[in-house]
Amino acid sequence: MSSLGFAAATSRASLDAKFRGVSYGGNAAVWVQLHTAVPGAAGTTAVATNNTRHQVTFAAASSSGTTATIANSAAIVWSTSEVTASEDYSHFSLWTASTAGTFLGSGLLTANPASAGNTFTIAIGALVCSENVAS
Repeated sequence: MSSLGFAAATSRASLDAKFRGVSYGGNAAVWVQLHTAVPGAAGTTAVATNNTRHQVTFAAASSSGTTATIANSAAIVWSTSEVTASEDYSHFSLWTASTAGTFLGSGLLTANPASAGNTFTIAIGALVCSENVAS
């Protein structure tokens, strides 16, 4: 069983809104954090030494075939002063705040080695969240 994907609370809120009419206003902002391994069910495992969260801007969701997706509409950049250790960023977690906040979910990054003192960038459209849809 994988602990990647939407957090249980996020999935429950979405289902309640879709099928029970329970209000769910979404999130005012979403923040991304880098990890060096699977973040776990709470999003707190294997947090990268560079633990600065950055706000994510998403484009409108779209669907194709059996998948609905939403992706970042702007590059997400960690500066040279934020990347203080050389390590491989392999996963990400999503949060409702720049610190603390509610864990929304996690996913896989293409393993990206980062060298201390360099910038690290998630390109436009590279952070994608998806759901299966009926076809």
